[in-house]
This record gives sequence, structure tokens and C-alpha cells, in this order.
Amino acid sequence: MKLPSTKPPVQLVIFDMAGTTVADEHEVEACFAQAAAETGLTVSAERILAMQGMGKRHVFDLLWREQLAHPTADTTRYVERSYQRFTEVLEDHYRNNPVHPTDGCLETFAFLHLLKIPIALTTGFYRSVTNIILGQLGWLDDLNERFEGTEESVIQLSVTSDEVEEGRPRPFMIQKAMQHFGVTDTQAVINIGDTPSDLLSGQAAGIWYNLGLTNGTHTRQQLEPYPHYHLLNSLTELPEFIRSI
Repeated sequence: MKLPSTKPPVQLVIFDMAGTTVADEHEVEACFAQAAAETGLTVSAERILAMQGMGKRHVFDLLWREQLAHPTADTTRYVERSYQRFTEVLEDHYRNNPVHPTDGCLETFAFLHLLKIPIALTTGFYRSVTNIILGQLGWLDDLNERFEGTEESVIQLSVTSDEVEEGRPRPFMIQKAMQHFGVTDTQAVINIGDTPSDLLSGQAAGIWYNLGLTNGTHTRQQLEPYPHYHLLNSLTELPEFIRSI
């Protein structure tokens, strides 16, 4: 594996999970749609897709407010019913179906390991289902009780949306990862994801190398309008991108 002739100015790479590092054939959207339909929430597939990557409890709250046509309505019981059903459907799916890394993911991780650049995963999922997915992949094994790894671990940190004040598109998961590794320069961080909320979160955190991935849940055309430094066709292109900066 060819390495850059000099150490690149990257101190941390932050990856999204579903659609970016974890293969997703729109399963999450299907689980969300099932939970919505079973709990009386009407929402189109296009609307669900547009909100991918965001914390799901927050999404249910937004959608119920829209359906009730009352922005100040108390949506708690509606949201909790939908969200609870979603967690049941989603966890059942990931427990009973194979989980695979995306194209180029493991090779890219290996490249970053050689450069000793830490890998952080952020996700709109909550901790319980995140651990099911990480466990299926074998990425949970070397993490401690705070979901921190070592240089030898597949990943060095996992951050979920229920572990910060708010999930995407707010910047808090990115900021938590940066704080953990002591990285203060936003131009020394790569943030990469396959949804608009990933890119909006990167922008909110001030990340210079804010990258979109076009072979996940969103196409290049769908991601193009959102703030980004560059769009990649797959993670196989990330090592070359790092060599070039």
C-alpha cells in the first residue's frame, strides 16, 4: 500500500456508519417506514430519505409535529410510541441479518492505521443498536466501556446521537470526537458521510475537509447542493484524497 511521502495534515477521520462504513440497502428507511405506518404516522419514502443520518427520536418529533399541524403540540406520547416500535424493528433486523462493511472500508481503515490516524465513527443511531451492529462486524471487541479503542483496534472511538446534547445536523458528535483525541484544528479533520445531515453537521463543526460519499443512501445529485469540500464515489478513493492534501 503506497503511503504519502510526507505525513498528511490529517489528525482524525470521522466516519458515519450506515451507508458510509456499514453497507445499507435502505434497510434503515424500511424499518423507519414500517414503524411509522404501524403507529399512525404518514410519511413518504422521499421524506424519510431526506432525514437519514439524523437522530431518529428527533425525526419522529419533527414528523409528528408536521402531521398534527401544531408546532407547539405535546407530541411526547406519539413520538415515544413510534420511536419504541422503530427500535424494536431495527434491532430485530440487525440481530437477524448479516452486516457488512462498505466497499473499500476495511482497506481505507488499514491505510489510516498505517499512518496512525485515528478513526472515529459517529451515527444517528442510539447506543444499543450501534453495539449490535459493531458486534456483528467484530468492531466492538477491542473497545472499552466508554467505546474507546487503542491504536490496534479496528476503530478508535464510537459516538452515538444519544450520547451528546443533540445529534445531526448539529456538530456535537464531531466535537466530542475531536475533544477525545485532543484535536483542535478543524482543518486537520476529515468528516465523511453519505447524507445531507452528515454534511450539514460537518459544516456546523467548521470541518474543512467535509466529504460526501455518493455510493451510500444518497446520490451525487442529491448531495451536490449541500456544503462539502469534495464528493467521493466510494471509500476506495479516500486514501488517494489523503495523499493529495
